[in-house]
Amino acid sequence: MDRLHRVYNAIDAANAEDPKLVTVDGGQVPAAQIYGQRMTAMLEEFQPDASEVLKIAVRGQHIQRFKIPREDYPEGKAGYYRWRNEQKRQHAIKIGEIMAEEGYGQEDIDAMGTIVRKERPAENPDTQTLEDIAALVFLKYELNAFLEKYHAYTPEKYADILAKTWRKMSPKGHEAALALNPPEAIVALLHQGLAALEKA
Repeated sequence: MDRLHRVYNAIDAANAEDPKLVTVDGGQVPAAQIYGQRMTAMLEEFQPDASEVLKIAVRGQHIQRFKIPREDYPEGKAGYYRWRNEQKRQHAIKIGEIMAEEGYGQEDIDAMGTIVRKERPAENPDTQTLEDIAALVFLKYELNAFLEKYHAYTPEKYADILAKTWRKMSPKGHEAALALNPPEAIVALLHQGLAALEKA
């Protein structure tokens, strides 16, 4: 087994500790673990020639996310951003430790950290690719559960979330998203949200 797949296995093992289980093919699996595996599968379709560093960043971007609960931070936008930034920082640290154990150098570890922390997406194609893959996995696998969980949201709120997700994606990401054949109602909400953002 090469070192990339040893890193994958280590990330999967860390994510297997997730107490939240989801149903996949009739069985129960840790949510964080299947998320990482779906991210990898999506990257292989989207960018088969991705570097090892990008592959690792994509597999581990939410490693052990469950260990830093949102409720440990204040409510509101400021609290959310504090939580999200701490998540990204801890993810980069944990993945870096795994990479170091498998013999990756500091240059590769630093490059991974830049991607996982989603720094400079306009300048770093790998950071942009991570944004695209995360959005595609959300649209393909998580959108329905999101709509059920936040069923009390107004159509305007859904439209705003979809539009802001869309704006984070590249043109190539947009093409891949539309290739998923999202429901017409979702596309309509997306257009509604984009129109509202343009007016704002």
